[in-house]
Amino acid sequence: MSAYVLVELSVTDREKMMPYIEAVDATVTNHGGKYLVRSPDAEVVEGNIGQHPMKVLLEFPNMAKVKEWYASPEYQAIIPARTDNSTGNMLFVEGE
Repeated sequence: MSAYVLVELSVTDREKMMPYIEAVDATVTNHGGKYLVRSPDAEVVEGNIGQHPMKVLLEFPNMAKVKEWYASPEYQAIIPARTDNSTGNMLFVEGE
């Protein structure tokens, strides 16, 4: 069963976040993931957009791969560049 990572993000310092931006793609693909959405341009048709405009949706083969990616040394090494220079939410969810 596929598993997804949904990220909602507000970047507070893009320059300082560049090490994360430049390295994150490889960490995702190295663990079997792929980007489905990466956009600040969500169109709201019901409700509201939430407080963080940037939306990212990743797909992995299963939840074990999501957790492997998140816990990997290469991803853990770049997390501070994201968390120190942005605010947001990250959720893991299983799907079909």
